[in-house]
Amino acid sequence: MYIITDRQQTAGRPLLDVLAQALAAAQPFRSPDGRLPVAISLREKDLPAAELTLLAKHVRALTKNAGAELFINSRVDVALACDADGVHLPVDALAPADVRAIAPTLAIACSTHTVDEVAAAARAGVDFVVFGPILETPSKRGVLQPRGIHSLSAAIVFGIPVVALGGLTPAHVASCVRAGALGVACIRAVLAATNPGAETVAFLAHSSERK
Repeated sequence: MYIITDRQQTAGRPLLDVLAQALAAAQPFRSPDGRLPVAISLREKDLPAAELTLLAKHVRALTKNAGAELFINSRVDVALACDADGVHLPVDALAPADVRAIAPTLAIACSTHTVDEVAAAARAGVDFVVFGPILETPSKRGVLQPRGIHSLSAAIVFGIPVVALGGLTPAHVASCVRAGALGVACIRAVLAATNPGAETVAFLAHSSERK
């Protein structure tokens, strides 16, 4: 489960409080090797560098305490400053090779919207891609057509882990996993939920339904 942040979607609640609820709720799903099946992607594009770095350090403290990974959208410098696990590259961001040259220890995720972009990301050696939108979502309405859950089958043939994104609810998770997705990403589904912890549990519980 890959929770992408947008502090405008939290119904007026502090982003850190919402993330803390989600991470606490995920603890019973920890795998035998100690990994938490949740990562946070900090995506707050409107914040200047200093404010973003301060927020990132607070989120890093939360994720370290919970045993979850943290990715920073676009900003390699902020990812390094807060000791994040990785960076999430939009389509128009730095090339993965340039990120490797600057920060070889960072994992790299990449946004993709077409099968060709997934193939290019695989050739570039990124660690995983986020692919979508799978279903209709307000943020992409009029910009990108929904790809459909069936499109995941075409996106996973390149040997790179794929995380599905876009309009997904817990009820869609099992279908995405059956189609070959490593997991699902969400924004408002958790951030805007009345009970972010319960919604996180619902997503993680459905992730094991592969039948």
